[in-house]
Amino acid sequence: MKGKTHHQNGNGNGNGNGGAGEESGSNSPSPPLSPRRRSSLSFCRRRLRSKPYSNLASGMIFRWNLRYLFVLPMLYVSGLIMCVGPFSALMGQSPPPPGSVYHSDEMFRRLWNHIQSDNSSGIQLSSVWSYRRRLKEQKPCPNSTARLLSVSSGPSGYLIVEANGGLNQQRSAICNAVAVAGLLNAILVIPSFEFNSVWRDPSKFADIYDEDHFIATLKDYVKVVRELPLDVMEIYDYNISNIPTFRVQAWATVGYYTGVVYPVLRSQGIIRISPFANRLAMNVPPQIQFLRCLANYEALKFSAPILNLGKTLVSRMAEKSSRTGGKYISIHLRFEEDMVAFSCCLYDGGEAEMSEMDSIREKGWKKKFQRTDRVISPGQNRVEGKCPLTPVEVGMMLRGMGFDNSTSIYLASGKIYQEEKHLAPLLKMFPNLHTKESLVSPDELGPFQVYSSRLAALDYTACLLSEVFVTTQGGNFPHFLMGHRRFYNGGHAKTIIPDKRKLVVLLQDKNMSWRGFKDEMEAMLAESDRKGMIVPRVKKINRKSSVYTYPLPECRCLQQPQNHQVDLNVHS
Repeated sequence: MKGKTHHQNGNGNGNGNGGAGEESGSNSPSPPLSPRRRSSLSFCRRRLRSKPYSNLASGMIFRWNLRYLFVLPMLYVSGLIMCVGPFSALMGQSPPPPGSVYHSDEMFRRLWNHIQSDNSSGIQLSSVWSYRRRLKEQKPCPNSTARLLSVSSGPSGYLIVEANGGLNQQRSAICNAVAVAGLLNAILVIPSFEFNSVWRDPSKFADIYDEDHFIATLKDYVKVVRELPLDVMEIYDYNISNIPTFRVQAWATVGYYTGVVYPVLRSQGIIRISPFANRLAMNVPPQIQFLRCLANYEALKFSAPILNLGKTLVSRMAEKSSRTGGKYISIHLRFEEDMVAFSCCLYDGGEAEMSEMDSIREKGWKKKFQRTDRVISPGQNRVEGKCPLTPVEVGMMLRGMGFDNSTSIYLASGKIYQEEKHLAPLLKMFPNLHTKESLVSPDELGPFQVYSSRLAALDYTACLLSEVFVTTQGGNFPHFLMGHRRFYNGGHAKTIIPDKRKLVVLLQDKNMSWRGFKDEMEAMLAESDRKGMIVPRVKKINRKSSVYTYPLPECRCLQQPQNHQVDLNVHS
């Protein structure tokens, strides 16, 4: 049963789904009317009236001119076809923009002998990060118990939120819910997870996170309860969906919550916000930002089954990495079938691949990709760096950066699209490559197999404690992971973020030598490391970047571990 809905727009310029509104009109003036042209017919008629001709002669001349009226346009059109046709053909034969066509497999085959023989300049994982950040002296932390609203009259009511999306989009919603509960002086009900048609994971909060730890960690700041009291549930016939849904605009400000949401919460005693992804602005007062940090880095600890198997993955990766001192690289590879389809990119499968991807898009997203306003342009997507990197591209990049074939790699991924074909080159370049499926037995992994979020949590844990993290595509997973690693390392991300716009051009250059490619990759690594050191400027509450990706300086008030090799029993 669908609940009633409160539609609120706050300042009137928000959009409930976070999308940009379309303009209803245009302020640009209309183009001026073209001057009226004298038609040949009217001209002929004026000439006929000006001189006395016989009726026969007049009729012959009139028919002759009418013939020109039809013949001349035909000659004009024929001339256009003759001129424009060859010109269009020439345009069609012009070379595509650099980087727009996938030639990476061909490039690998051409350079493989050079890659295979070049194993003398491998870099040590212990020294790959030359930059070390020294943070400025910490200023006193904000009064974390401060509230923007009066608490003298007790809690303002109950806050219910529904977190949507995958593992880390849900994580964002949970942290934002804690912040909003503190802002409104509300009692937070443990967030529920909306069933996602793509992820198809029915997991509850307690299946992924330790509920007791979550409640206990927040008790001095935000009161959290597992469920609503029976007397409140009775009012709504014991069905939460009967509670009216309050629609909050995307990236809503503190002023919106205090001015629009709070009065409704006070009057009703309960409020339900759904959906709740990205429903709080990043620029909030320090004491509210602190609650986000507290929730993300201390309150959210994975459940015992996830933690235990996560520890097993990490310890076995360390054993497999004995030749590199127990240190390994983790790669978040987004080359699953649904990701390839969603990105609208084309690799080397031709028409068959295009047809297959169209079918997958139709099955997963219905008519979304058939709208008239959506243009599918694989070449343009690739040039703009929007295409997921393939396994061979990731392998060539890392070998070019100086990681030799003894490097131990943990591959975080779902089922790779055409795995047998696409994974083979990466295994050639890095034979010490492992996944959660290869590190633990089917019996150990069995309880997690049908739960995509729990599998993602295992990958998250293994990536979190790797020496180097490589991200190949955007999304909540790498952004949260980069932030978590920055928090552990005092601001230094130790993450490789490829410059994909540059990479695709290099991988299409048939004249590129292995030495030249290596020079480019070494420069890319240095630039990626330099950017990993950046800490955004935060003036008062004027933050535009995500606190989940760049947790410092606001999250510095939490107890940070001295080393990123932390105890998994304490942190998620």
